[in-house]
Amino acid sequence: MNKLLKAAVAVSMALSMPVMADKSDKETVFNSSTFEAMELRSIGPTYMSGRIADIAVDQNNPSTWYTAVGSGGVWKTTNAGTTWTPIFDKQAVYSTGDVTIAPSNSNIVWVGTGENNGGRHISFGDGVYKSTDGGQTWKNMGLKKSEHISDIIIHPTNPNIVWVSAQGPLWTERRRAWSI
Repeated sequence: MNKLLKAAVAVSMALSMPVMADKSDKETVFNSSTFEAMELRSIGPTYMSGRIADIAVDQNNPSTWYTAVGSGGVWKTTNAGTTWTPIFDKQAVYSTGDVTIAPSNSNIVWVGTGENNGGRHISFGDGVYKSTDGGQTWKNMGLKKSEHISDIIIHPTNPNIVWVSAQGPLWTERRRAWSI
């Protein structure tokens, strides 16, 4: 990818040369300051960050959203995405696969840890977490060996009843059933 980017920049520069030769530096479309902001830099492996696993929008307050990031915990906004705050950084895991807000109480938020897809590049989690204060504090509710939580459904009127879809360990011969 790095070689492809360098080649694209080189072709762009080469194509601009006739324009630069015919005019003074101030009059040209491309000049020495045109590509100053395009300094090549490493942005890291694409499989380690930036993957949004799930988004939950508070139906009682549509400006409040929770976002589960595959390799970045859970983030919360209370102004419809203008600013974000990490709210899961103090937990033992950073990989999340699902976030769900209780329909009957917006302060109750459930998070499933471990990425919700399969691949050898993904990280695993340590179960299901629950917050009763809008994400300020978290408690691990179980399924610690499930490794990958794909979905959490909360009962419409009783936020203590949840259904969890857990993939389990991806690279073992047997699958197990878990319960909270």
